[in-house]
This record gives sequence, C-alpha cells and structure tokens, in this order.
Amino acid sequence: MDPALFDLNAEIEQSHWWFSARRQITGALLERVVAPSGMVIDIGCGTGANIASLVDRYQCAGIDPSEVAIDHARRRFPQVTFLHGVALEGLGDLAGDADAFLLMDVLEHVEDDRGLLAEVVGSLRPGGHILITVPADMRLWTEHDVSHGHHRRYDPEMLRAVWEDLPVTELLVSHFNSRLYPIVRMLRVLSKRRGHAGGEEGSDLSMPLRPTNAVLRRLFRGESRRLVRALDRGTPGYRRGVSLIAVLRRLP
Repeated sequence: MDPALFDLNAEIEQSHWWFSARRQITGALLERVVAPSGMVIDIGCGTGANIASLVDRYQCAGIDPSEVAIDHARRRFPQVTFLHGVALEGLGDLAGDADAFLLMDVLEHVEDDRGLLAEVVGSLRPGGHILITVPADMRLWTEHDVSHGHHRRYDPEMLRAVWEDLPVTELLVSHFNSRLYPIVRMLRVLSKRRGHAGGEEGSDLSMPLRPTNAVLRRLFRGESRRLVRALDRGTPGYRRGVSLIAVLRRLP
C-alpha cells in the first residue's frame, strides 16, 4: 500500500466514522470470546488504532510489514507492542501467547489468502479465536481498491472457502456496514463514471464535516447489537454490506 495512504490513515482514523465505528463493533464481538487480560495480536495492524483501542481490556501487540505504518503506530500508541515484520515469522514466540488474532482488512491484500490464514490457524492455541474483516461485493470495486492494493472483494462463500478444511469452527459470518450500503454503492458507481475515487490519495477516504461524521458513525456502530446477537445465538446477521466480518474458533 502506498505510504501516503498510511499517512492519511494516521491522520483520520481516530475520528473518522468508518474506522471508529468498526473498532466499536469488533471490540464488542471480541468481548464475547476473549477473557479480560487475554493476549490479542493484530496482524497487519497498519497505523495502530485498532489494537490500541483494546489496551484497557487486553494485552495487545501488532505487526505490519510497512515500516511507515509501524513508525506511525509506535509514535502514536507507545503503550502497545508494535513489531515491524511479516507475520507469523516476525512474531516469534509471541504468536504462541495469543488468545486471539485480528486480521482486519488484511486477507484482500494477500494473493495467497488461504496460505496466510493456514499459518495463523496453525500458530493459534486450541480454543483461541480469529476475527476477520474483509471488503465485500465485487460490484463495489473501484480505484479505491486498486490504490489499497486489493486483490479481491469477497462474498460469504469466497470467505468461507479460505478456511475450508482448516481446524476451525465458524462462530459468525455476516456482512456489516449494511445500513450505509445503498449510499456507498451509489458513490462507487459515481466513482466509476468519473474514473477516479472521491477521496484523498486515490481512495474514498476523506474527513466529513463533524455533524455528518457523527451521523454516519452512529448508523454504522448501531449494527453492533445485531452482530453480537448473531454471534451469541446463531441468529442471522446482515445479508448485504460493504464489508464482511467473521469470528472463528481454533479446534483441538
């Protein structure tokens, strides 16, 4: 990913509606499966805000192959252990301490997504968990995906195929960022017609006006209750959305 995008992420991810609401949703799901003070490791942690949001509940560490991203993360969140390297080799013995791994918008960047997940599953203790988010729906593919180095956007069947035959059980697979899907799809259609993304650095990311940002954050984070219920009770999640979210448990 272009280093300029890491600079942009570091600038806006603390308050931008998409980043902040996603952290609240993933945090609520993690609370259902990881005990307080457990070890959570963020693989592909980027500029660090996702894992840093969990330090009041868990032991936290992050790793990313981008030196630019890790420099941002270490400067902004010194309370978290950040490693520059490629998982899982770069984690060393720390990988064996994990109660949960995060792969938040990572698999789409990797050509061999199944190979990466197999490594992650192989290093996780039985009973540990993996939380995954990926972009969904190839109809939403635009310059934003190209600028971010995506190989694909997923549907549920594609995502499930990544862990097929691996020693995990699926606790949750659902779309999310569902309430805003019609707006996002309309904006992506406009981006395709224009031939360029609508935000900064070839992406769809830009900081909205404060009132707009607050409304969008409230709408997105409001999906948390239904997703937690789906995880706890096996009830349906969302049938469409801009992204997909999954929670897996490592089998013995």
